[in-house]
Amino acid sequence: MKFADILRIKAEFPVNLWPNAAQAYNRFVYKCLYDRVPYSAMAYAMLTSSGSNFRVGEVNFFRALQSKTPQGAAAAVALTFMCARFDKMPKEIQGEMPRFFERLKYKDTKEWKEEIVFDDPASKAPFGGVFPDSSKAAFGAGESPREAFAKWLTSKGNPYFSRAFANRAWAWIFGRSLTKEVDDMFYGSEVSNKELLDVLASEFERCDFDIRKFFKTIVMSNAYMQSCIARSDSADASRLFAFYPVRRMDAEVLIDALCSISGGTEIYGSTTPEPYTQLPDNFSAKSIPDGSISTSFLELFGKSPRDTGYASERVSAPSSAQRLHMANSSHIRAKIERSTKLRRIYGMKIDKFLEEAYLMILTRYPTAAEKRAFSEYAKSKAGSGWRGRVDLVWALVNSEEFLNVH
Repeated sequence: MKFADILRIKAEFPVNLWPNAAQAYNRFVYKCLYDRVPYSAMAYAMLTSSGSNFRVGEVNFFRALQSKTPQGAAAAVALTFMCARFDKMPKEIQGEMPRFFERLKYKDTKEWKEEIVFDDPASKAPFGGVFPDSSKAAFGAGESPREAFAKWLTSKGNPYFSRAFANRAWAWIFGRSLTKEVDDMFYGSEVSNKELLDVLASEFERCDFDIRKFFKTIVMSNAYMQSCIARSDSADASRLFAFYPVRRMDAEVLIDALCSISGGTEIYGSTTPEPYTQLPDNFSAKSIPDGSISTSFLELFGKSPRDTGYASERVSAPSSAQRLHMANSSHIRAKIERSTKLRRIYGMKIDKFLEEAYLMILTRYPTAAEKRAFSEYAKSKAGSGWRGRVDLVWALVNSEEFLNVH
């Protein structure tokens, strides 16, 4: 889901990959992650591959551009793999970097919306240019400039690559990056904890760009295991991650959690473009392959539209409209009241019901105070019988403890 956001996997406007290409692109990303392909190899494939965008999923990196120009390609590469803003680069680099993608061409086929991505075979002249780190690039006739750029970018010791992904990974896991904007790291941007970023980048290279191994390193760290309750009022406590930053669950994670609790499903589909897309029942929102597929819930809770690849497209800040939906919508009420999974525990004795409800929703046992509070409520007219148990589940799914990652 996170990779699909930054790689702009979307069938419809403004990316216009179309369903076949979006599916192929998504399969490429999924297979790379499942097979533990190193991130360097994954990026290299996207930057160098040629072929049909319906059959070679990785070529869609250069198809999923709003501007299929050398400048548009350079800006996408800088944002995605270097976490750098093209418009903030020095003028010299802005002039040199697009030259690596000038030989990139697109060709239509007879199949509807299919395109071939390739290097122009007529352009075989020797190449001389400048990489973003100001080092010289020079090679003979026949070598692909974008392949040379990919080799430079994904090599160990290149801070634009290892530091960029290390910062992204930290932001994905902690909800907050080491720079103000996770994808704006260089050219004037400040790093809040340079020592930490240096260690993370070195560790990522030591892992040979193995994403899963790198994630394991982070989640096994003392920083990840910190309580979310700060033990100090110092401003440095936040900067140095002395406590775990609380944040609201992503839209897809939240609806999947609600479906898991209720045993219900959501219907995911898209009526544009034709042919219409309808995903199977029990499909996870986190696994939606196409950014054009959405629901009103996902839109309300800040799902990324995948238009530009900017991390800021995903909105994680809570809103009053979200609160009202959780507290007062027929959508949430139906999940709680009509759930066959929850009805199984509604008929249990109070103590057993409380244990099951708290374990299912908050993954912990109720405290003595919480048991007393519900017992008192269950004795009242409003809280007696089935109604009171539905109210408890409603209260738990509306709690900060459930809605937030902590």
